[in-house]
Amino acid sequence: MRKIILFIVILLHSKFGLCKEHFVQSESELTSVIKILKPGDVVTIANGSYKPWSTNINAQGTAAEPIVIQAETKGRVTFSGNVYQPIFKLIGSYITLKGINFNDCKVFRFGKETGVLVELYNSNNCRLTQCTFEKNSVSAQYIPIVVVSGNSLNVRIDSCKFISNLDNQDIQVRVRKIAFPKSTVIENNIFSDKSVVRWPGNNGGECIQIGQDNVLLGNLRSNSIVRSNRFIRCKGDAEVISNKSSGNTYSKNYFEDCIGELVIRGGNDCNIVDNIIKGGYSGIRINGTGHSVTGNRISNVKVGIRLMYGMSTGRNGLGFYITASDCTIADNYFDNVGTGILLGDGKNVDWTGKFDPKRYPSRQRQDIRPSNNKVLNNRFIGTLKEVVNN
Repeated sequence: MRKIILFIVILLHSKFGLCKEHFVQSESELTSVIKILKPGDVVTIANGSYKPWSTNINAQGTAAEPIVIQAETKGRVTFSGNVYQPIFKLIGSYITLKGINFNDCKVFRFGKETGVLVELYNSNNCRLTQCTFEKNSVSAQYIPIVVVSGNSLNVRIDSCKFISNLDNQDIQVRVRKIAFPKSTVIENNIFSDKSVVRWPGNNGGECIQIGQDNVLLGNLRSNSIVRSNRFIRCKGDAEVISNKSSGNTYSKNYFEDCIGELVIRGGNDCNIVDNIIKGGYSGIRINGTGHSVTGNRISNVKVGIRLMYGMSTGRNGLGFYITASDCTIADNYFDNVGTGILLGDGKNVDWTGKFDPKRYPSRQRQDIRPSNNKVLNNRFIGTLKEVVNN
């Protein structure tokens, strides 16, 4: 027995002895280290304040031995300044970026290139965790500061803070026809104190956006999960969360005093379950087909859940807005709400001249009523109008 134990100890020592710890203090040092990284290696960035780097972290960890890029001390490695390219671009497998601050960065679009603070591109099981993004801004509309892109798989963004960022999208899951991420998990993050963006239409300030072209690409199944996040005083955009792809789940998130809503702007077959919404104008807005909205608790808003009119209906419908149909609205709780469930909002809105009909061959008027939706077992307390058909 003693020989067996000794053999195991020697084996473990041999295995973990191959892992290395690297200490870097500059972009050039990190670039050099990336070339030799092995599974289980740890790269520690020295405490300090840095101007933006531009590093492609293309390395291969494993599930048992991920590669970790971390701050020497959590919260004491800070990047600030003008950003024209990704500061960190994670391209490989099983890489974790951990404990870094991004404070007072300004992200620029330069020609066809757009800066970003962190991009996970074609990443396989990579993770962004315990990072803080505070008082960062962007130079143009629709620019995010964190992006999941390419054919990334099983990316996880967790335990991060997004505080007082200006005019930007915080997290964007980029859905394109040729490539899009699958099974992204965004959980246990805090989004707070986001002011109204200064762009036309007050548009482009979402905390989380999953998919961008709901008209032509909304049927693509991202299968992302957004759960257990907190959104406090987020007023950047009418959409705190904007869903424009299919098969996603939004569960156990908490919203307090946000102007925007949890919005299923496009896509199909999404689950919106067990979220808590307190205060603001409205809670949940629904377009598209086959969504399940269950177990949510909504209080102190004017409208709890809105099912929208559209220009077309069904999974294969083509319209700038797709009518809410074949959805289930069940077991939700409404407290001190003006209208609990509104079956039909946006009736007869005319979008003529407001989108490109060549790109989006859609009818212009939002005149098709929501249909075939099931409204079951919802509970209303202190609500002026429980269910309104419009």
